Amino acid sequence: MRHAKKNNHLGRTASHRSAMLSNMAASLLMHKRITTTLAKAKELRKYIEPLITRGKEDTTHSRRIVFSYLQNKFAVSELFREISQKVGDRPGGYTRILKTGFRKGDNAEMCIIELVDYNETYTTDDKKKTTKTRRSRSKAKTETPAHHDAVAAPADETHEVEIPVAEVAEPEVETAPEPETSVAEETPVAETSADEEAPIVEEVKE
Repeated sequence: MRHAKKNNHLGRTASHRSAMLSNMAASLLMHKRITTTLAKAKELRKYIEPLITRGKEDTTHSRRIVFSYLQNKFAVSELFREISQKVGDRPGGYTRILKTGFRKGDNAEMCIIELVDYNETYTTDDKKKTTKTRRSRSKAKTETPAHHDAVAAPADETHEVEIPVAEVAEPEVETAPEPETSVAEETPVAETSADEEAPIVEEVKE
């Protein structure tokens, strides 16, 4: 009996099982999503998540430990270069299992196991929903005073604009430069008349 035996042997020997999980883990790191049976996905999740946690610390010792499990240098470089930066703020739970139904041949329960941070359908939709509700509420609050201001503003602006127009029209009607020219013309005329009269009087006296 298998009492208190947590590990699922998956009907394979130890060497076969370790090689299979190593290959599946490398495929998951390279492709970010794979399709497999539910039993294998649950075992793969326990196998790969400690390796992803180890990938957050980029040291030679950590790389050697991860390589001893994966035996794939491309998967190791992918883990330490890109995936470690993507999941740097996540304290755990790097993978997600999505059930897809049953396989036709043997009726095995199938699923998709993927890295959580690389599925944009779950992350972007939540952000859009939250932003939409916040924006709609803020718009509803800001639109009502904006309309009142827009209605009141043109009335005030028209009154303010009419006053300077009237002030500008008054000096144009006064025609201030015209009297200046008339005065300037009168003064030289008076001077010339005075000069002309003076010699005439002197001639008469002589």
